[in-house]
Amino acid sequence: MEDSKTTNKLTEFLDSGIYRFEDSSAVFIDPVRVLNRSYTRFRVSPSAYYCRRFESTCPPEPSVASNSRKRKRKEKKKPQALNEREQVADQRHQEVRPFLLKAHESFIRTSEVLEVMSNLRGPETSSPGVEQSFVELAQVWQAPLYEITLNFHTNYKDGGSLASQDCEQCVLPVFNNLVVNESSSDVEAEVLTSRYILPPKSSFYMSDMGQIHNLIPAESDCGFSVIVVDPPWENGSARQKSRYKTLPNRYFLSIPIKQLCHTDGALVALWVTNREKLRDFVEKELFPAWGVTHVATFFWLKVLMCLCFSFCVVINLNMNV
Repeated sequence: MEDSKTTNKLTEFLDSGIYRFEDSSAVFIDPVRVLNRSYTRFRVSPSAYYCRRFESTCPPEPSVASNSRKRKRKEKKKPQALNEREQVADQRHQEVRPFLLKAHESFIRTSEVLEVMSNLRGPETSSPGVEQSFVELAQVWQAPLYEITLNFHTNYKDGGSLASQDCEQCVLPVFNNLVVNESSSDVEAEVLTSRYILPPKSSFYMSDMGQIHNLIPAESDCGFSVIVVDPPWENGSARQKSRYKTLPNRYFLSIPIKQLCHTDGALVALWVTNREKLRDFVEKELFPAWGVTHVATFFWLKVLMCLCFSFCVVINLNMNV
């Protein structure tokens, strides 16, 4: 009976991409399987996806031979008393630590998930090439002239077999314009020399925050029921590594969340970092400005190639409007 139950859970995971642990509130998510649930004709390749995201394995062991001057500096540092904000952060971390450890233990004990994890990346494949940066593309003066070509394929059957296939093209501005795939099938899209796939019944609007008012529905009962916000918070690590440009916290106070939401309410998911100063800003200023109520907090633990965790890099806050 136990083996049958385990097999059923694994089958459900292979279909949905989500594995629910029985002895913990944690879940394990395979993004490739989740993404592939949205496509009909195309599939995301695990080997191509994970070869870009598993660039490094476990954190390297500290080197024994280190600069003596740096070592002396570290030795001179004395532990300092935590200030008020640091004490609050430490208390918050101590409270959540048992839950995260339990999630880690549940993951390690589940052999069937570990076996799947070890095969996620699969055999080495050729490099997917350099991805087009739409952020950089949108900053050049020619940005309003760039277009996206949508290729809609229509199949015609003669009896039970495919007789012919027509392709209808639609050319649209790629920036400051709502691009929609209203069909029930995947659509191939082209921007410059790159190809993309749009899932069925999907759309996107690529622009800067200054144009967000264009997403506000004309009628309030046509608003969004789920809104996911991943702001480019000010972050020392991102700034030093020049991975992306950040914005001051106050910039996000003007996002018209209430106007974007459906009249019956909406679920808003906000990604934040572990900085206590940011948490304080979100709870005391951002939430009141948006008119949202905090419902739950979710912690994201990244799984590395060595099957260990990158501890609590991002926190996911869910709110109900």
